[in-house]
Amino acid sequence: MGVFQILMKNKELIPLAFFISVAATGATSFGLYALKKTDVVIDRKRNPEPWEMVDPTQPQKLITINQQWKPVEELQKVRRATR
Repeated sequence: MGVFQILMKNKELIPLAFFISVAATGATSFGLYALKKTDVVIDRKRNPEPWEMVDPTQPQKLITINQQWKPVEELQKVRRATR
């Protein structure tokens, strides 16, 4: 039996197949995106120690939400109260 015949016979499996295919597509596209980034080194022959070439001024996070650090008022109050 083909996949489509099984899905047509058991209609409750259609949402499950949809979400699994969306998850697989997302994982594959993120994997390809990660391979295209310049931080990822695949060639170990020409650059065997890539951690020595990391620029400390360039952020290495996937997403940087708050670039500027600001103290949180509530945390400062808790710190003052616990001293």
